[in-house]
This record gives sequence, C-alpha cells and structure tokens, in this order.
Amino acid sequence: MPTLTFLGTGTSNGVPMIGCECPVCRSSDPRDRRSRSSAVVQRGDRTLLIDTAPELRLQAMAVGLRRVDAVLITHPHADHIGGFDDLRRFNELMQQHLPVYAEPGSAALLRERYGYTFVDQYPAYGIKPDLRLHEVAGPFAAPGGEVIPIPVHHGRLPIVGYRFDDLAYVTDAKTVPDESVALLRGVKVLVVNALRERPHPTHFSFAEALAFIERVGPHEAYLTHLSHETSHADATARLPPHVHVAYDGLTIGAERR
Repeated sequence: MPTLTFLGTGTSNGVPMIGCECPVCRSSDPRDRRSRSSAVVQRGDRTLLIDTAPELRLQAMAVGLRRVDAVLITHPHADHIGGFDDLRRFNELMQQHLPVYAEPGSAALLRERYGYTFVDQYPAYGIKPDLRLHEVAGPFAAPGGEVIPIPVHHGRLPIVGYRFDDLAYVTDAKTVPDESVALLRGVKVLVVNALRERPHPTHFSFAEALAFIERVGPHEAYLTHLSHETSHADATARLPPHVHVAYDGLTIGAERR
C-alpha cells in the first residue's frame, strides 16, 4: 500500500508571502510555512514524484529524497513545474532517464517550455534533465503499479489528479465531474486542495472541499494547497475529525487506516 509525503502544501505565492505581515505569514508555527504544492508517493521500493514545485531542491533536501522513479504532472502552472530542471540531480543519482507522465495538454506545454529535457545531448547524467515524456489519457503502468488519472477542472483548465490504489491526490480542482468521482470511489485516503474559506474562481474553498470529500467518502482526507488566510490551527478547528490539514513534510499512508 502506498504512502505519501507532502513536500509542499501551499498555494502559488507560498506562505509566508513576500511583503506580507499577516498573522499567518508571521506565525511561529512551522506548519504555517507552506512551500508550493508537490508530493512523493512511495509504493514498495518505487518513488513517484507529483509535480516539481519551484522549491523542489529544498523540499527534497528537507525530507531526504534521493530517488525518483517517475514524475507525474497535474498541470503546467509555474507553481507546479517551476522546479523541473532540478530533476537532473535524480538522473545523476540514479544514472538513468526518468519517465514523466502528463495529460496531453500539459505534455504539449512541457515540450514547449522544457524541450531540452527530452533530447539527449550529453554523454553523462546530471548536466541537464534526461526525461522520457508519456501522454496519459487513462490508467497507465508506472513504476510500482497502475496509476489512474482523475480528470478535474481548475477553473476552465482541464487537469488531472492521480489515484494510487487506496490513496488519491487531487489538487487545484474547482469542479469535479461525476465520472471522476466514480474513479475515486473506494479510496481510503483522499488529498484535496482547499485554498481558503472565501470562494475562489479556480480552487475549492474549505466548504467546497468538504462537500467533495463527502461525495467521495474516504475514511480520511487531507487538505493541501492552502493560502495564508488561515493558520494550520484555525483550519484544523473548523474541520470534522476525519479531515486533516496537511503540512510540509507530513507522511500519510493508506496502509495505516
């Protein structure tokens, strides 16, 4: 059964935000320091990285990440792919190419922005990322087992979350079609974005995230991609017992339930 480690749990600005003096940005609670959203899923001896946040190098060092067998991209916004070039270190450590999985729209933008990573130019690993891009439109075989893409909408943008056996990771969702909810039925642990209490045009609010969790019906759920508008402690106090606020460095696992 998989485990998931949150590398980053913040929104696109990160927390604390540049130049902000709000209580959350000045908080001494380490759980209120939220780097941009990314995560690692461990399945046996295989490690899958979800998104490459701008802080990927620092996130990897913080949790001791030394191995990545594949990279799964939810969507190509800068806060989710800004650390793409740091993948070269994992090429160097593992002395092999890395597969990258993305839905077709995201794959096209990755080719446009990071075309050099998909072309072999040097005789050694680590000089640049050496990647193999795979477009996904349905369940696919990744290192460690099958992965099921979960189509959602980030405002008007179609993006994907991912299901790994009894655990699913969905971020940057605003609307989720019934067909995708059906793909999530039976998960024990669900990770979902919850930006803030106020509504937002492209992200779930707390209330929308809770409604989505109720639709899916997991044993437990974790909120990620939070803004600076709510502290970890305050958000936790507003949630039912089976819903938790994630924080950078937290490890969860479906096998613990």
